[in-house]
Amino acid sequence: MKKLLLTGFEPFLEFPINPTTEIADTLNGTELHNYQIVGEVLSVDFQKSGAQLVEFLKKHNPDAVVSLGLAGGRNCITPERIAINCNDGPVDNQGHQPNGEKIFPEGPDGYFSKLPIKQMVEKLKEAGFPAKISNTAGAYLCNNVMYHGLHYMAEHKLDRPAGFIHIPASHALALEKNMPSWSQEDLLETVKLTIECL
Repeated sequence: MKKLLLTGFEPFLEFPINPTTEIADTLNGTELHNYQIVGEVLSVDFQKSGAQLVEFLKKHNPDAVVSLGLAGGRNCITPERIAINCNDGPVDNQGHQPNGEKIFPEGPDGYFSKLPIKQMVEKLKEAGFPAKISNTAGAYLCNNVMYHGLHYMAEHKLDRPAGFIHIPASHALALEKNMPSWSQEDLLETVKLTIECL
């Protein structure tokens, strides 16, 4: 059976709950659409997160990689089209705030997702879930992790599905912060549907 690495993030900034943590933990060890799911949770740390993903890639040698991130304020599922070679944004959980430096000084400006993002959006809409392609993963840790994963794949000439999907806040988070939210059950179901597209 093929193996899929599914990553989430720990809580960060003003978000005391990160629904991607629960999704990664819930699906860890399950079998889904001919994949054995390996769920891992990444830190929110510019000095560590990308390296953590690479270590998980080396450890598990997955046939596919889907990384998840919280986009508080978005109201739909948004597979990301591209990761850019840039670290910027607010402070991470260690208090570090980058200022536009490159992730890899000699790396390309960007990497396009290797996930079937159009099919994912179509599948989600057919199932009644709002979804659209996002053309920017920002320059925070979600972009950083996406770039690290795709850079590793390119450097090692690995032609495997890999990329990043942003999800909205859960209801539990919306109780703490006023923002659009989905039930945790629906968020979990949408991730399962995107994996089915692989």
